[in-house]
Amino acid sequence: MNQPISMKDLPTCERPYEKCMKYGATSLSDAELLAVILRSGTKSKSVITLANQILSFSKEYPGLLVLNHLSLNELMQVRGIGTVKAIQLLCIAELNKRMTKATRKDGVRLLSPETVASYYMEDMRHLATEQLLLVMIDSKSKIQKEEIISTGTVNATILAPREIFIHALKAGAVNIILLHNHPSGDPTPSTEDISTTKRIKEAGAIIGVKLMDHIIIGDNKYISLKEIGLM
Repeated sequence: MNQPISMKDLPTCERPYEKCMKYGATSLSDAELLAVILRSGTKSKSVITLANQILSFSKEYPGLLVLNHLSLNELMQVRGIGTVKAIQLLCIAELNKRMTKATRKDGVRLLSPETVASYYMEDMRHLATEQLLLVMIDSKSKIQKEEIISTGTVNATILAPREIFIHALKAGAVNIILLHNHPSGDPTPSTEDISTTKRIKEAGAIIGVKLMDHIIIGDNKYISLKEIGLM
């Protein structure tokens, strides 16, 4: 019975582990980096070939960017990618996102709707259901704390003023920003979005917590309710 083609079956000059040990991780190509994670290919294709198939899976998102846009089921459409390998790849993509955000977090200042939307866009634009994120910021417009307040259906997230201010007061926040996504990709606010935002702003004014903005994330676009004068 033929075994899957593994790393040790490759010519020595093509083995990513050996290349990394000799020249460092920066010497590896994108396919070789993925091959180290995947470890083995199939009976008919090497792990490098398998890695290249993943990188070329989408014309819209070529190369490593594809890992930020594929679901578990989509990854498993690639012959040779089972549940375990698909989960490993999803976790690598998520680690990369979190490392990038952690690097930026200390220096980022949420001074404008554009800055806020840019910082959270990749986290929220591909979510299949609506999610409400509460961002608590300090007097210097730096992120103090983040909390997911609710996750709803594909149609609506229930904005919960009480939950928002419980979290804000526990964190000692005086300024907050709300973000939620529209899975349709269209960030146009609904009547409910507008009325609930106004209610939250009014409640915050009473207890001394200022709602700075409510930003709705679409597919690579956003709408700031403050910017368009709806709060």
